[in-house]
Amino acid sequence: MKKWDICKPDKEIMRNFMLSGKLSPLTAGVLASRGFTSVEEVNSFFAVENLSDPFLMKDIDKASETINEAIECGSKICIYGDYDCDGIVSTVILYTYLLETGADVSYYIPEREEGYGLNENAVRKIAEDGVELIITVDNGISAIDEAEFIYELGMKLVITDHHQPGEIIPRAEAVVDPHQSDCFSPFKKLCGAGVALKLVAALDGGDFTLALEQFGDLAAIATIADVVELTGENRFIVEKGLPLIENTDRPGLLALKKAAGIDGKPINSQSAAFMIAPRINSSGRFGSPKTAVELLICDDEQKADEIALVLNKLNDERKKTEQIILGEINDEINKNPMLIRERILFFCGKDWHHGVIGIVAARLMESFGKPCFIMSESNGEIRGSARSFDEFSIFKALQYASETLEKFGGHKGAGGFTVKNGKTADFRDALLRYAFENHKQMPVMSYKADYSVLPQELTVDNVKDLKKLEPFGAGNESPLFAIENASIENIIPLSKGIHTKLTLNCGGVKLDVLIFRASPQELNVSKGDICNFIVSFDVNYYNNTESISAIVKDYRRIDIHNKSERIFNALNAFESFRRDEELPVNYYKSMLPLRDEVKEIYLKINKSGVSIDSIFSLLSNTNINYCKLLVSIDALAELKLIYVDYACSKAVKLDVKGKVNLDSAPVLISLNKKVNIN
Repeated sequence: MKKWDICKPDKEIMRNFMLSGKLSPLTAGVLASRGFTSVEEVNSFFAVENLSDPFLMKDIDKASETINEAIECGSKICIYGDYDCDGIVSTVILYTYLLETGADVSYYIPEREEGYGLNENAVRKIAEDGVELIITVDNGISAIDEAEFIYELGMKLVITDHHQPGEIIPRAEAVVDPHQSDCFSPFKKLCGAGVALKLVAALDGGDFTLALEQFGDLAAIATIADVVELTGENRFIVEKGLPLIENTDRPGLLALKKAAGIDGKPINSQSAAFMIAPRINSSGRFGSPKTAVELLICDDEQKADEIALVLNKLNDERKKTEQIILGEINDEINKNPMLIRERILFFCGKDWHHGVIGIVAARLMESFGKPCFIMSESNGEIRGSARSFDEFSIFKALQYASETLEKFGGHKGAGGFTVKNGKTADFRDALLRYAFENHKQMPVMSYKADYSVLPQELTVDNVKDLKKLEPFGAGNESPLFAIENASIENIIPLSKGIHTKLTLNCGGVKLDVLIFRASPQELNVSKGDICNFIVSFDVNYYNNTESISAIVKDYRRIDIHNKSERIFNALNAFESFRRDEELPVNYYKSMLPLRDEVKEIYLKINKSGVSIDSIFSLLSNTNINYCKLLVSIDALAELKLIYVDYACSKAVKLDVKGKVNLDSAPVLISLNKKVNIN
């Protein structure tokens, strides 16, 4: 269960937006809830008219001079990229441009096994190939030793990057990174491809016309894929680039869209993020990043189709591998549910693919609502990836545990690290200490609804008006809406019961909403139930008819919604008890269930299985609080009366022979001791 944060935008500001900006109440509600107070503010956010002068970026003039001189002298140039989508696309942008200017240019992208950024072996190999100038894209700002090595071998270096610089800047002819303190570029949040796009414009005399026409599509994909904020100049790049992707004549992109099943369909930031970018990324995760580069520079349609199918297969392999790792982790959780009751999630496996553990960490964080650290041990080395949200900083946690690490890097929401040999347990203990010392109350994941929709506002035209807010992405998320006090009139299974459609009566207005990956039986709702929903809206086109498409992100029966704050407090108390953290004595007493209460909970569980939250819904007319429910579930599982799939939060009744002594359940023994001691 996630918290709900339903915004209540200022009605006067909304009215002003609707009148002055000619916006629908949905669009006006979103803008008002996100802090906009005037039409002028809205215009300045959404109407970015151009990119700032590339020559405002520190050293970009020196970079241009160095590169142009190398081209004129016929010097060998090597573009050194990175194996993620941003690094691949940045490589393609600069490589293609230099190739078309007649430069003697090649590219090098390290395989994932080599690690991120410049490395000594790669630099030596590049030098042996006769290269005289290395230009980095999407990396290089932290390569202090490698930069010195480049000069020792007689080569020159130009760095273009968008990551935060350290106290020492590497030796180079030019370092182009907007995050340098003395860089005058007004926009700092470009991805690597955005920096490469500006370098191309600088090489072309400062004019963006050619750069955007040739590479606007690629820069947009990288900007979306790298999850940089879609504000300011990033918004401009994506707005210009999406139509170029949709109408592209680039054989590689045409083939990629065909392989992804979106050829001929409208392209928005979501389709770029979830259909195009993962296939480019898959080459760096499961194959070689060179495959994606070859696709994007390919000018032969048949060859492009063949390469795109390879990337499609790699992407399928990535998804299968994710499921395998998640399956292994779920097995661990069910053997030891304490793994999901700690303040953070911590898992270490053998030979888990390094290309997907970051994705798996993000999925587990989303599922359990806790920061997640995942490690894989391969060939005696333990490398990991972490994801977080809200105020829990991955980078600060890694700093706290740095004595157990060979190296680490990252930022507030994500990071990577290598654990010292034999220090995995110490690393885990340090992370748990950091969490306890800095977050007595851990942050809770939430759905933020921008606006609570009124029944009369549920029209196709109002939903279509939301497109004025696109493109959506980091810093301008796709809007979510609350539908409150809706009555369920019909429950319809879809795809043989895999999904469900509900017909709602919202104050006299009928609305169909879709709930994916949940059968009608799993929803635990009935016709006539009054529920609240968090949904996203779009417009569905079918048989020349337009209708509202509403996808449910979360839902609650009204009786459960009214208890939600108490449920979160109860869950926090229960997990603290299971971690043996000290609680006030009244907490222990309030979470100790009576025998009849445990029996009542047991009777709500069947052999086909029922979710724990659904059990609580069935107990809504009793005095059984959420803590008592969780304690009872653990007790019944310990006594082998039920099986609990803790990974899915689902309880299944087991066949039992003979009598069972409820008081012998370890969780009840422990809780009784706490009550009696206090």
